[in-house]
Order: sequence, then structure tokens, then C-alpha cells
Amino acid sequence: MTLQLSGAVGAEGVDQGVAAHYGNPYGEQRAPTESVGFVDRSNRGVLRVWGADRLSWLHSLTTQQLTDLPAWRGTQALVLSPHGHIEHHLVVADDGESTWLDVEPATAAALAGYLDSMRFMLRVEVADVSADWAVLSLVGPAVDEAIGALGPLGADLGGQPYDVAPLTAGGFVRRMPGPDPAADVLLRRADLMPVAQRLRAAGGRAVGVLAAEALRVAARRPRLGWETDHRTIVQEGGWLETAVHLDKGCYRGQETVARVHNLGRPPRRMVLLHLDGAAETLPPHGAVISLDERPVGFIGTAARHFELGPIALAIIRRNTPDGAALRIDEVDASIDAA
Repeated sequence: MTLQLSGAVGAEGVDQGVAAHYGNPYGEQRAPTESVGFVDRSNRGVLRVWGADRLSWLHSLTTQQLTDLPAWRGTQALVLSPHGHIEHHLVVADDGESTWLDVEPATAAALAGYLDSMRFMLRVEVADVSADWAVLSLVGPAVDEAIGALGPLGADLGGQPYDVAPLTAGGFVRRMPGPDPAADVLLRRADLMPVAQRLRAAGGRAVGVLAAEALRVAARRPRLGWETDHRTIVQEGGWLETAVHLDKGCYRGQETVARVHNLGRPPRRMVLLHLDGAAETLPPHGAVISLDERPVGFIGTAARHFELGPIALAIIRRNTPDGAALRIDEVDASIDAA
């Protein structure tokens, strides 16, 4: 793990096991805007699914169209409850023999248990391989140069989001969507430190999760467990655009997705908040947001951004006006309506 790199300070909570920062969180935020940063995300869970029925089976259990997913392509998907609430977020890649799923920290075992319970007589196997495989993310205008520093790929990597190419040493590189060039690397845990050192030698900058989270918040990208609670539906936080296929067949929770999509009235929405910069501390996850002393939502992730200052992603009632003067404890907040 990159906690062995010089300057690394370990993260706490759900991101324990990776670096919070390497001595300069604001400088680490700048790296992905100027060259390339690499983020150790080895605390994510990794599942391998194989067998002739794997794609049609995953198609039937998730929100995404997967039956015709070609080899060396990826996507995102969700597993919903019977009532349409989000239970798992999956980032997917298929190599023609196995489908790889990387998921939020501490969720792999529960997802593997659910998938295993749904196998029935199908030709499919599921394994939690988190102990052997890790995720490293690259972001910034020099992503292609960083990919070149990984060594030769087993095939050309296309230029579109979710294009995937194998690493000759095992694992793969998967392009990711977003306003900035980005890619995820799945590699063996034993290779994580040598690859990180190679990237650093090639001019890449190690970026801790504090900086990565600040950039995620500014980009309004939701994270399972932070911008979700036990009743979050896909229309409340941008999940519809990234992880749901509206024209596919039946899956668990589809009725809620279709009903809310057709009515166009989700009960809540995700917003970016600007927080009062005079506050010494950021509001914690789950902090209540009030309007005229009435609760209207909760804080998902709060962060200090190198340009925007203190910001947060929040889930609020749909009818909360964009110009509302919000409060989180003693902190004033306003909605960024852009």
C-alpha cells in the first residue's frame, strides 16, 4: 500500500488503510488539474465473477444493460432493494472470461453474499478477491503518459470512457468518465508499491483521499454511503445518468425507478453547498441541514477545496429553493445552482 511512500499520513474511518494525504492536501488537489495524480484506493473491495452465464445473470440483478457487454469494456451499475433503494454501487470491467466488480470499502462481503445466494442453477461463480487485488486511480491531463509508465499493455487502450486494456503483468486499465481525463488500474496488491514508485518517478504525484474527496465533491459525484442513506433512490443523486439503463428488462427495484422517472418528482435531490468559511471545522457526515429551523436534508461529504473553499454535497428536499439560507448547526450554507 502507498502508506509506505514518504510523507504518507493514514486516513481514518471507512478509508482507513490508505493515505489521507502526503503532507500537502491542497497541493495534491492541484496535481490532477496540472499533470497527473495517482490515488491509492486499495481499500475498495474487488469481486471476480466468472462462468458462461455471468453477464446475463448480472444483467438480471442490476440496473445496467450487461447481456451484450463486450470483452474489454466497463460500465457502472447498482443493486437495489425491492423498494428501489440503493444497496450497492458497482464499477464493472469484463475481460472476456471474468467480470470484475470494484465496490466501496467494507461492502464486498455483503455483495458477494447476496450474489452467491442468487446463483441457483446458473453457470456462474463469485469470489471476493479483495485480499489479492487493488485499485489505483489516475486523474489529470497527463493520464496517458502515466498509463505508459505502467509498462506495456496487452492490447491498445481506446480513448472512450469505460474502454479497458489488459496489463501484461495481470489486471487492467479502465478509462473513466468525468470532466478531467481519468483511469482506474486494477492490479495485484504485490504490485501496488512498485507501480506507485514508478508513477512517482515518471512525474506523477501521490494524492491522498482528502484531496480526491474534495475534487469529487466539487465535481458533484455521489459516493455510496455518503450521499446515500437507507431510502436513497437513483434519481436523488446523479446515479440515473451513470449507472442505470432505462430500457432494459425487469430487475429488483425497477418499478420505483420507472415510476419516479415517469413522474419526474423524486422526493429529494443532491446539491453542492458553499459553506461559511469562518467555521473552524467541517460539518460531519449526516449533519442536519435546516431552513427556518426546519430540517430539510443532511450533509453527505464536506471538504475544503483549493479554489472553492469549504464545500459539501448534500441531500435535501426537492422543493427547497436554490436561494434558501441554509444552516448546519451554526454554519451558514448556500446552494450552488450552477
